[in-house]
Amino acid sequence: MNIINVTEEKADIRIDKYLIEELNYSRSKIQKLIKNGNIKVNDQNIKNSYIVRVDDEIKINDHNIQNAEIVPENIPLDIIYEDEDVIVVNKPSGMVVHPAAGHYTKTLVNALLYHSKDLSNVNGDARPGIIHRIDKDTSGLLLVAKNDETHALLAKDLQERKILRKYIALVEGVIPHDHGTIDAPIGRDSIDRKKMAVTDINAKDAVTHFSVIERFNKATLIECKLETGRTHQIRLHMQYIGYPIVNDPVYNKKKVINNFGQMLHAKTLGFNHPRTKEYIEFSVEAPKEFTQIVDTYG
Repeated sequence: MNIINVTEEKADIRIDKYLIEELNYSRSKIQKLIKNGNIKVNDQNIKNSYIVRVDDEIKINDHNIQNAEIVPENIPLDIIYEDEDVIVVNKPSGMVVHPAAGHYTKTLVNALLYHSKDLSNVNGDARPGIIHRIDKDTSGLLLVAKNDETHALLAKDLQERKILRKYIALVEGVIPHDHGTIDAPIGRDSIDRKKMAVTDINAKDAVTHFSVIERFNKATLIECKLETGRTHQIRLHMQYIGYPIVNDPVYNKKKVINNFGQMLHAKTLGFNHPRTKEYIEFSVEAPKEFTQIVDTYG
């Protein structure tokens, strides 16, 4: 039994669309599972058109999920901070955060299971400890919960936008103004379901603040602060205003430089500790591959 708890960032869309992203399943497979009563929300049968809400508990009874054991793997982790309640980890570019259908090994979760026996189980066996995610090819800081009480408190803070998340990104073109705010709703792309789009159809509010760090001849290094945390938010928002992220294979039409991935790094993470209530903040520099690409523009 795979259990998923819906967060504010993912709520208010049809359940079949929601699970396409969460499980990497086809729409037809999800619809079949729903039809056969193998997907329930809050222990109730639902239809494909059901709109998921914040704190909904989705249970997926799928033979493939049940037989895909998520095993601990001895993968090195860059732990920035750890205590009895939380782990702050610096995820490398190229690492998937948690297992999904057809991808059950070499994820951050596999590494965390080897590192610690104490991880929250709020989001089920496939995503122990995971409060929020960043894309596979985005590097940087993630917050992990070691028990269910901590997870609930931090998830609430995330929903109420009390957790600080700052990124650095290298974008195409020279941004003329020093600061800006992008306020544009995000929903699933109607043509390519693997992409997001700025749209008013089945969309959620999305706000990104950015500041220029340095300008180059053909690119700009910026800092982005998330007010919301939608899927692909920074990548899509920067493309939307005409400054796509360098090396982004999805939202940038230019040929990628190499296989490092999009030039986006989760640099700063700040939150109120769930036990002590003290505000703590962490920052990590971008990986050397990121810096090397920036240097080619300097």
